[in-house]
Amino acid sequence: MGRADDTKREVREAEPADAVAIATVHATSWRETYGRFVDDPETSEWFAVDRRIRMWADDLDAGTFTTMVATIDGEIVGFAAARPTSGPDAARPEELAMLYVVAHAHGTGAGQALLDAVLDDRPAQLWVAADNPRAHAFYRRNGFRPDGAESSFGPIPTTVRLVR
Repeated sequence: MGRADDTKREVREAEPADAVAIATVHATSWRETYGRFVDDPETSEWFAVDRRIRMWADDLDAGTFTTMVATIDGEIVGFAAARPTSGPDAARPEELAMLYVVAHAHGTGAGQALLDAVLDDRPAQLWVAADNPRAHAFYRRNGFRPDGAESSFGPIPTTVRLVR
């Protein structure tokens, strides 16, 4: 994939018709990023597209998240989803629930454009794999810092909460 200056990148609000493409990007980026945490990424349920298609079709129909997609030359290469947080464990009023860009689109500016579109510079929280230096550097550049909270999710042994 070319750099941002020789491709046509756009960011727009996700539509219900995007469910299959978002699910495919979601599963692909998970396999690319977290495949090392499982014995066989090709057969792991965590990387299955079908279950994510149903999830995204339901979420887009219900408006569960504010969801934006990034396209390069018309192909969806990433997405970001944010939602309000609540409850006693909420560190910020809004959460970046997901931001994924497929590896061949890394470095195109798609991730930054998605973050800007879904959150701008508002205070927010997010969870990220502790062992994901690329994501940590990206979020640090955008003002996010660890607040000491840790958890785990699926095949990811340790996640940390970042806030700004």
